[in-house]
Amino acid sequence: YMIVWMDGIVFKVRENGKVINKTVYLCVGLNKEGLKEVLGMWVGKNESAAFWMGVLTDLKARGVEDILITVTDNLNGFTETIKSVFPTSTTQICVVHQMRNNWEELTVFFDFPVEIRKIIYTTNLIENLNGKIRKYTKNKLSFPNDDALKKSVYLAITEIEKKWYQPIWNWALIFNQFITIFENRIQV
Repeated sequence: YMIVWMDGIVFKVRENGKVINKTVYLCVGLNKEGLKEVLGMWVGKNESAAFWMGVLTDLKARGVEDILITVTDNLNGFTETIKSVFPTSTTQICVVHQMRNNWEELTVFFDFPVEIRKIIYTTNLIENLNGKIRKYTKNKLSFPNDDALKKSVYLAITEIEKKWYQPIWNWALIFNQFITIFENRIQV
């Protein structure tokens, strides 16, 4: 994948008679055709680099060979976790998160042309997906179990993806930039 955005979204779920927070981990990939696709959905207790390790390992086991750029929030240990599964991947931490937390590490962003920067500078793409999922699930204060949560989020994603039928704007130029930058890693 050219780019993979990763984030978690928290929901209330009943478990053992209590309502607890559960995180739905989502990965959205940008393929060689410039199309976005949800690569998977995983449910865990709370967002952590350790859980993301399992998510990334699962992606690799399912056939994802390479990710050129990952875009994440500033979760502690996330970059190292990505590097352990996809060692050649470049991680861009959301610029908004960096400005809030660590302005000095705003480096990866400037390694790319403006057209690529526009699509990797924030986690807005996946945050937008999370917001749309919330619209579909807003009437549910809590879910009775993990399966009900997964089904609701899956149905929301299915509806959202119906609108993802066109490549991102200016894809031909952006794809050529990817080929120039990552020439040894992209098979055309």
